[in-house]
Amino acid sequence: MTELVVKPQNSPDSPRGRVHTIHYELSYIKQGMIDPAQPVVVLLHGFPGAATQWQPVLPTLTKYPVLAFDMLGFGESDKPWPADVSVWGHADALNLALRDMGLQQIILVGYDLGGGVAQILATRLLPELVRGLVLISTPAYQNSYNPNWPLPDMEKQQDPELPMHTPVAQLADQLRQTLPQASANPSSISGATLDALVNPWLSDLGKELFYQQIRKLVPYYLNAVASDLDHLTCPTLIVWGEKDTLYPQQWGVRLNRNIPNSQMQVVRGAGHLILNDAPDAVARLVADFLAHV
Repeated sequence: MTELVVKPQNSPDSPRGRVHTIHYELSYIKQGMIDPAQPVVVLLHGFPGAATQWQPVLPTLTKYPVLAFDMLGFGESDKPWPADVSVWGHADALNLALRDMGLQQIILVGYDLGGGVAQILATRLLPELVRGLVLISTPAYQNSYNPNWPLPDMEKQQDPELPMHTPVAQLADQLRQTLPQASANPSSISGATLDALVNPWLSDLGKELFYQQIRKLVPYYLNAVASDLDHLTCPTLIVWGEKDTLYPQQWGVRLNRNIPNSQMQVVRGAGHLILNDAPDAVARLVADFLAHV
């Protein structure tokens, strides 16, 4: 087994790597030694979020090496503005990146926005390479977002003129008030945990990137692959938070009904921020799935 080196300047011991795609570079957290011919787990985060959302889960995922990506505009990846950061835009960028890395057996694990991106990769762009699929509290069909999260009154937040009239401090206040409500235990989403979700957007560029992402949460972009879900052939695990009031369980039930060879697991006591509310439970479910893929 050999180490896949994408950028020569990366130390072999570095947990980070970068890969070129389209006009940009994507950053990823790397765990384990990558053999492109062998299975690799690819983790895709939510919005707002980054690859670091997966840190509590990584120690349990030991069967296969893992790449946790910062999608375009997030974390340490490039932050172009304007750019296509719709589910299709993210999927296009990842499709080229993963193919460039030579990966031949991919197990996709997508949470929230990342779950929507994973559906497009698994059904349209990478079906021949996807060996397994995990969808965690994900948008689906025509359900691209909750009307009042991650900001209140999301329809108004899609106004392209809004960023010019919204100070960064106002965006920060709105996020700090709204994001904890996605947890089953809102008081736990505070301090460094809340800062990790909010602070990346607290600059003029960050604000533009945030609203750009909101404008690209277009329902028919994801619904375009809805009819393809029943053609999936890879094993699929669907995970949902029992107390997720933002992305209702019936979305997951419908996915479970429409995707062949799928199973659904509900995590007790977890809200939509399931990676914060119950990281150990999610890690165990994903690890058990990987053991049988």
